[in-house]
Amino acid sequence: MDINNTIALVTGGGSGLGAATARRLAKAGARVAVMDLSLEASKAVAAETGGIGIAADVSDATSVEAGFARCKDELGSAPRIVVSCAGIGTASRILPRDGALTVDLFERTLRVNLLGTYTVLNIAAREMAALEPVDDDGARGVIVNTASVAYQDGQIGQAAYAASKGGVASLTLPAARELARFGIRVMTVAPGLFETAMSAGLPPEAKTSLEAGLPFPSRMGKPEEYAMLVQQIVENPLLNGEVIRIDSAVRLAPK
Repeated sequence: MDINNTIALVTGGGSGLGAATARRLAKAGARVAVMDLSLEASKAVAAETGGIGIAADVSDATSVEAGFARCKDELGSAPRIVVSCAGIGTASRILPRDGALTVDLFERTLRVNLLGTYTVLNIAAREMAALEPVDDDGARGVIVNTASVAYQDGQIGQAAYAASKGGVASLTLPAARELARFGIRVMTVAPGLFETAMSAGLPPEAKTSLEAGLPFPSRMGKPEEYAMLVQQIVENPLLNGEVIRIDSAVRLAPK
């Protein structure tokens, strides 16, 4: 799909992977709606990219619908490119030393990471299906979701996070198959260790230790490299129904 003059919406667009994606799509000519839980953060990135900033909670369907409505009102159409980067990173053992139950944390993680991703996908699919095709293939839109290598290599303490990202990965193919008749592609990117807010608080020695386990290149990924892959997915019409790891060939150890 040609990105130039196409409307895009990026969740989690106020920082990290989402902000880098919003910037790259805008540079390629897209008009971008930057959606984030923080209105201040979304407006800051929107100011850089010439788009609009929208505050929305992806785990709340009403909030997301309002965000899509604003995108249509202010940019003139529903987005044809939707990238879901909103999510939370959580860590907790199933059975902590104090024996406390961790059900609440598990539910919250799934609500944001999995239900939030599905909510955005659901609303995006409805809006895209109503658009006219843009090429001879009948393409109407592209939805790119974000999982994590933890969906396959979940470490101790990542049961909730890995389960939430595993759900995102697992819905990719059935969603792509169902939405194919509308000309909507669905893909998922599974990042490894990246320089984001989640990793920014690591002590230098911890970061060095993590990077030592990365085969090549032996460094954390840059958000711009995630954004580069998103652009390639959007532009390549044969990429559909697949999960792509972007991870320097890392396989996470148990802990």
